Amino acid sequence: MATTEILLAGFGGQGILFAGKILAYCGLMDGKELSWLPSYGPEMRGGTCNCSVCVSDQPIGSPLVLTPDILIAMNQPSFDKFVKEVRPGGKVFFDSGLIEPNTDRKDIELFGIPSQQMADDNALKGGSNIILLGKVIKETGIFSLDIMKKGIEKVVPPSKAALIPNNFKAIELGMNA
Repeated sequence: MATTEILLAGFGGQGILFAGKILAYCGLMDGKELSWLPSYGPEMRGGTCNCSVCVSDQPIGSPLVLTPDILIAMNQPSFDKFVKEVRPGGKVFFDSGLIEPNTDRKDIELFGIPSQQMADDNALKGGSNIILLGKVIKETGIFSLDIMKKGIEKVVPPSKAALIPNNFKAIELGMNA
């Protein structure tokens, strides 16, 4: 595996940091080296937000992701800003209901699914980010479904444990999209 650098980006309130934290815990539970570096503007909800996650078999030199192997974009400004930074051969995952993939790059793979619409259609309020994670694990194989479920169980706080089954459903929706 060497090192996989992941960048998640969108508006505050879309669950960018939460999804990044799930990926980080997945790496931890899979016995990998990892880093998780959140970045958000002072506006928080509604402002821009991104999160760098590095998962590796070796120690990680820098937690900052400048040329991601995987980009997860949840809004148009984030797609437009970061798609040009994706490493050749990289993969870009995005909400096709919110984002028009305006890029002429032929050296990356694009995976668009209507994750927000899928979340709404399945009564999974706030589940768009987790649906996209399901698509990521299906298309990249970075983690197994079992590891992803363990990551979700670790990150969801005990006070919201009732939401764990909804997160599992969201992962599976993304994997089947």
